[in-house]
Amino acid sequence: MRFFVAAACLLFGLTALFTNADAQEKDKEKKEIKLKGLICCPKCELGESKTCATLIVVEKKDKKKVQFHFDEASNKKYHSQICTEAKKGTLTATVKYEGEGDKKKAIIAVKELKFDE
Repeated sequence: MRFFVAAACLLFGLTALFTNADAQEKDKEKKEIKLKGLICCPKCELGESKTCATLIVVEKKDKKKVQFHFDEASNKKYHSQICTEAKKGTLTATVKYEGEGDKKKAIIAVKELKFDE
């Protein structure tokens, strides 16, 4: 009887441990951030792509520029406003990363976007 109780406790403990680890990993994958920068089309404005899309270019403190690509839904919603004319703005979004190493790409789901006047 003690064996079954001990085994059940061990199984419950391991389940709780791995469930918590999975939840923490998902929290790391999707993080809410606030970004300020140039919202533009990588094809029309930057000449870096063969297809239109939407991204924000953010300048970090060390003057390095970082690109965050809009997800499909955010791209559809905002692209027509910036395709031929880039605009500065501030946005709040959830970010997730795809790829590994040098190929790692930040994809954002925009919750709120305000263009500068």
